[in-house]
Amino acid sequence: MSASGSSLMSGDASRAPEQTHDQENSMPQLETLISHLVAAKRSLSSISHVWRANEIVTAARSALEESVVVSARTGFLRRGLNNQLRLLYNVRTEVGEVSLRGRSEFASILKNLDSADAQLRQTLSALRETVVHASFRPQGEEPRSLHDFLDERGVEELHSSLKDSIDRTNAAQADLESSNYAFDDELKAIKDALGNYRNATKLASSRPSTSSSSSSASSSSLPSLSSMPGLLHSLEMHAREMADLLESLVQHFDICVTAVKHTEGGGAAAQSITGDMPAGMNVSGRGAPNIEEGINANLNAPLDPLSDSEYQEMVNVLIKDAAEAEDVVMEIQDRIGEMESVLENVVAQRDSLLSVYGATTNVFDHLSSLASNRLPNYISQAHNFTQVWNDEQERIKGGLADLSDLNTLYDGFLDAYDGLILEVARRRHVRHRVEKVLRDTRHKLDQLYEEDVNARETFRVEQGDYLPSDIWPGIGREPMRIEFRRILGGNLKDAVPDNPEDAQQTPVPEPNGAPAASIGETTDDGEVIPELPKAVVEQALSRVKAKSRRNT
Repeated sequence: MSASGSSLMSGDASRAPEQTHDQENSMPQLETLISHLVAAKRSLSSISHVWRANEIVTAARSALEESVVVSARTGFLRRGLNNQLRLLYNVRTEVGEVSLRGRSEFASILKNLDSADAQLRQTLSALRETVVHASFRPQGEEPRSLHDFLDERGVEELHSSLKDSIDRTNAAQADLESSNYAFDDELKAIKDALGNYRNATKLASSRPSTSSSSSSASSSSLPSLSSMPGLLHSLEMHAREMADLLESLVQHFDICVTAVKHTEGGGAAAQSITGDMPAGMNVSGRGAPNIEEGINANLNAPLDPLSDSEYQEMVNVLIKDAAEAEDVVMEIQDRIGEMESVLENVVAQRDSLLSVYGATTNVFDHLSSLASNRLPNYISQAHNFTQVWNDEQERIKGGLADLSDLNTLYDGFLDAYDGLILEVARRRHVRHRVEKVLRDTRHKLDQLYEEDVNARETFRVEQGDYLPSDIWPGIGREPMRIEFRRILGGNLKDAVPDNPEDAQQTPVPEPNGAPAASIGETTDDGEVIPELPKAVVEQALSRVKAKSRRNT
């Protein structure tokens, strides 16, 4: 038996021919008809469920309207909050990147400074350890290192300037870090508020959005209002179906009353049974008929005469519908139970939206307070650090370049000293070669001179008596003699004289004389070449080769 169509609702007399011959001929006892009438009257108590259904629809509609308003407000705030939170975290990211970038650049430049300073100190230490060989200095002078030829006041001033720049940068960085820590505390408070918001949202989204007979729960972060109109529609459908089912029960009751009244001795019984109808039968509302008027009209209406076949057909319908009346009552009870569940779900979703709205306004209050009072200071602190760091970075880079230049200068001093040692050794070697060439040349010239003298003397002895003395005046002359002269060297940067003879000259000893001077002593040309031990020269050469390998 259902509202969609049954003998209980239709009362279609055409079904009578389908009954068996026994049903057509057998007449029910009055007691049976009365029992059906009593059961039909009892089923009319379902009217309370119909009125409750009307109340549920009204309450659900009100909850839906409230949910729409709260959801709209929450959505508006959420869109604003999403933008503000995105902007806020972007600002925190930016000031964090300013700090990280500044710290990274500062650490990198400090590393370069430490490296350059360590190289400079290493070079200065090498200068202190390198003692100038005594042969380069005047006799009686105390031993001096290469470092003694330097003035370190420039290094000290450079270190002091770099220290001041580093201190100012550290102070600005400490201020920025303190500001960022305070910013993080603000964000933590907002995160706590967001945690409450997420908990409210999670609780809201975990609630089933529909009853067990409808679709699955929404998986969105907030309860979806798209399901609530469907829920309201389902409630309205339930209410209409229940009203239809109740109407079918009323029709069944009318048939029972009519059948009892048309049965011999049943008039008084029908009047007695219908004398106290269920409470609320006189209430009419949306989706429900005015049942009392229909029943009273039927009870007070005069009886129309019925033929036996019409009476039998009516009884057959009554008996068939009586078997389904209990199912109709159960269906009404099931539907009202379903509606109560749906209403509970709708109200729960509304309460969840209210909870989310409250959490959203809490986050919004935190953001508004931060944005209007303290956020500008956090941004300003990042700008201050950037300005300080840009200024000091230029100074530190300039100091780093100065350190590198000083190190290059001092390192070049070391290299130049090694080069000086090698230059002295080279000059000694050249002087040896020059002296050897002079000795060899003098020896050959002496041989040629002696050979020429002997040949001239032989010619004079053999032929001189036959030649007149005035035939050639030079016949009796001695051979020419070669004389070497040393030209004193001037400064290399001075221009070379056009006429080498203009330079100061010193005579070279005669062929049979000793060499002009020995190495390490003052020569006839005035040049002094220091005499260095072989080990000193080898060490300098080793250092030069090692540095050349490192550079390649």
